[in-house]
Amino acid sequence: MNQKTIVITGASVGIGLEIAKKYLDVGHKVYTIARRNILTINKNHFHIQGDLSRWGECQKIANKIKKEINSLDVLINNVGKSEWRPIDKIDEAFFNVMMALNVASYVAITNGLFPILKTGSAIVNISSMAGKRGTPNNSIYCATKFAINGLTQSWAKEFGARGIRVNAICPVLIRSEGLEEALVLADSPAELIGIDKFLDDFKKSQSALGRLPTAQDVANFCYFLSSDNAHSISGQCINLDCGVFPQ
Repeated sequence: MNQKTIVITGASVGIGLEIAKKYLDVGHKVYTIARRNILTINKNHFHIQGDLSRWGECQKIANKIKKEINSLDVLINNVGKSEWRPIDKIDEAFFNVMMALNVASYVAITNGLFPILKTGSAIVNISSMAGKRGTPNNSIYCATKFAINGLTQSWAKEFGARGIRVNAICPVLIRSEGLEEALVLADSPAELIGIDKFLDDFKKSQSALGRLPTAQDVANFCYFLSSDNAHSISGQCINLDCGVFPQ
């Protein structure tokens, strides 16, 4: 196996960390980026601490990586924030934070690292089922994920001439630290009934398989989409949802 170099944003916990572990387990070189600092997992793991909600800091991080490597095989844009708010509670600060982290970070990091992406490289954007359909009290988060799907489709056309594939994964609710933090806040769908009951009711009523995907499922799908086995797949925003939203 040829060792590949991977960059993953938002990879200190949850889905991002599971994605990092997947690539590290098979021997690839992985750069993770997150606001919090974490212990590196093995000699192939390099962590960069930084605030991805700031365009300038994304550019600095990209420049740091470009000084260390001259070729990038896989970029996984994963960082994001989930929070439900009805329209009457949305203010400028909330809107700007959500857009900066959930959308602008994807653009800034991709912009910064684009020069070292090569023919055969792959970008995987972690989107959401919220990028396919709207839900109550969730308009801004949904808007950010619709934006990611739009970026994915546009970049696939734009980067395809260089042999770079771009796809998005659209998971349904995946239990993680970030989701749990969002679900305990006011106006979330779990506010009145609790996280456990909300997720249990959701999978029973919405999932064709009677269960919900895991962070490991996302990691495995990332690995497939970035591999040569997916060399003809680009511009797709693919549901990972156990049949919640068949298409």
